[in-house]
Amino acid sequence: MKLDSTRLTALLEAVRGSRPADLFLKNCRIVNVFSGRIEEAGLAVFDGLVAGPGDYEARQTVDAGGMYVCPAFIDGHVHIESSLLGPAEFCAAVLPWGTGAVVADPHEIANVLGLAGIRFFLECVRGLPLDVFFNVPSCVPASPLETSGAVLRAADLESLFPHENLLGLAEVMNFPGVVMGDPQVADKLLLFQERIIDGHCPGLSGRDLNAYAAAGIRSDHECTSRAEAEEKLARGMAVMMREGSQSKDLAALVGLVDDRNWPHCMLVSDDVHPDDLIGRGHMNAVVNRAMELGLDPVRAITLATWTTANYFRLPRRGALAPGFFADFSLSPTLNPWNPVHVFRRGVEIARDGKLLVDPSGWPRPKIPANPMNIPDIGPEDLRVPAESGRLRVIGVREGTLLTEKILVAPKIAGGYAVADPERDILKAAVFNRYVSGRAPSLGFVRGIGLKKGAIATSVAHDSHNVVAIGVSDADIIAVVCELKKTGGGMAVGAAGGEMEILPLPIAGLMSEKTAPEVAERLARLKALAGAWGAGLSNPFMALSFLALPVIPELKITDLGLVEVSSFSHVPLFER
Repeated sequence: MKLDSTRLTALLEAVRGSRPADLFLKNCRIVNVFSGRIEEAGLAVFDGLVAGPGDYEARQTVDAGGMYVCPAFIDGHVHIESSLLGPAEFCAAVLPWGTGAVVADPHEIANVLGLAGIRFFLECVRGLPLDVFFNVPSCVPASPLETSGAVLRAADLESLFPHENLLGLAEVMNFPGVVMGDPQVADKLLLFQERIIDGHCPGLSGRDLNAYAAAGIRSDHECTSRAEAEEKLARGMAVMMREGSQSKDLAALVGLVDDRNWPHCMLVSDDVHPDDLIGRGHMNAVVNRAMELGLDPVRAITLATWTTANYFRLPRRGALAPGFFADFSLSPTLNPWNPVHVFRRGVEIARDGKLLVDPSGWPRPKIPANPMNIPDIGPEDLRVPAESGRLRVIGVREGTLLTEKILVAPKIAGGYAVADPERDILKAAVFNRYVSGRAPSLGFVRGIGLKKGAIATSVAHDSHNVVAIGVSDADIIAVVCELKKTGGGMAVGAAGGEMEILPLPIAGLMSEKTAPEVAERLARLKALAGAWGAGLSNPFMALSFLALPVIPELKITDLGLVEVSSFSHVPLFER
């Protein structure tokens, strides 16, 4: 938003009190992110901007009754696709929780649809009552260890310039490519050297971290220990402390925030599922968790507002000060923050968790074609011939994207290695959905707990091929065939038995339905998986990261089993 001379003159008159404000909230307790204190004052709004704290005449005066007022929350790193909602439905889900802006990485849809996916998102957010900014994906594909639906080079990304919603380059996951000066990675870094470049370098340290930071990368959201975060802060990188549906790092990191380093810390969600959006909220839930862990309430709010706006160079956002956007929420308590009134540009847009506007008119462009080129599957496609040595098994853990490498003696039947539910060892299969006729890659996983049937998903970071795990080959075939029919989504079922499906027609990643509708269908899938023995709180989220070969330790892609530490494929059997 740019002010012309007429609007600026009018604003200054309202700030001085020589013309009435549009709205005056009296009896407020304002969260002042600059002073770090609670300021007891009224709050005046004119032309969608804060005229100032103080005492003002206005066309409308509302008694806030001593409630607290804080700036609209800003999520500095989120993948909208992981909410399973289209952008309009995502907006409708987060606005009532006090979120006013997000910085999204359309990495997921770009890996499926390339530039067409990014342009689709840009059209989707045009005119939404949520400020949606984008960092363009840096790694499509994420690595040479998998097959995605597109390849985006620096020249492709440059074709998106200029666009007011584009801020910079999203999480640079190929940290070995950065450190070693890979020419294609370097081209992107140089293209964005005057803009924001976000990082993604779990466990990187020492000289390699120095090299990564020297390339101009200024943040990281993958820290899982305080020592790791402190080293990255010391090397000039902002630390995004993540608390989402799958990765929950706040407990390990929040203690590092102090009076010296807080301007370089942010709270982010990264990935949040619709059931969490409905039940817990969005950035308000992250802020409340930080408070619960002992962070000062005003500082917790600051790390979800001002520090994020400052890092991303977002003018007029992140604070309630003269000339800033009048985007804020009111809560009867400071801790926890429970937004009962939400304002956008000085107009109440949500109350008591409900939108006050009709979202049916928000933009919903035509959905691009969705690739699902999986061939017919037979039992012979899932056989794993037994070999000498121990079986490499992917160990999944609750609450983290990190996996373990587990070595076990395989269960052998008829000369083939098979699933062994008694030991919680399930067969895993990844089906390429972009290249016709490609055979699936096969592996094994422990930690899901399934004792019956199979689960499958086309939400599989980062390339979003179809990932399935099951207690038998027949069950895997059954759920994958159902997903092929629906054009992607999530499924749990058994051969010849019960089957639950959540269709995701937008790139096989997102639904056209509302958050409550998607959450209800997802709950049915999780309930059936749980009834069949799945012990994780969200087995589909865990499954979606099973194919992510940039987060340690052992993963599986459509090209085979991946040892992340060596950034290479390894055989199923270790001799």
